[in-house]
Amino acid sequence: MPSTARELIEQFWEIQNAGDYTRLIELFSDDAVLEDPLYGTVVGKKNIAVFMQTMNEATAEQQVHFEAREICGGTDAAWCKWEAMMPDRSVEGCGIYKVADGKLTYYRDYYDTSAFKQAPNN
Repeated sequence: MPSTARELIEQFWEIQNAGDYTRLIELFSDDAVLEDPLYGTVVGKKNIAVFMQTMNEATAEQQVHFEAREICGGTDAAWCKWEAMMPDRSVEGCGIYKVADGKLTYYRDYYDTSAFKQAPNN
């Protein structure tokens, strides 16, 4: 089990890069909160599991994959600068993460939602 927030987020990105977001659920606490500018606030591990299935479908449909550009953190908090890569464009964003007892308790992404919604080749 990762001993720091940074190590947990590095593991998070390894799992995410493998392409199955539903495997990320094991990293969340039962009462975790996930906030996404496009999808809103998701509370609780069971609801986050549903969100992760939605992410599997959305990333396949949009042909998007995410790449971590920089991860920094300490014992109980971390952040990651990332880039969403699509066939016709990329979108930069960042995530902040709070960890307690080796589990994610809070995860919030920041990015320009209009960049994801724009039509291809715009």
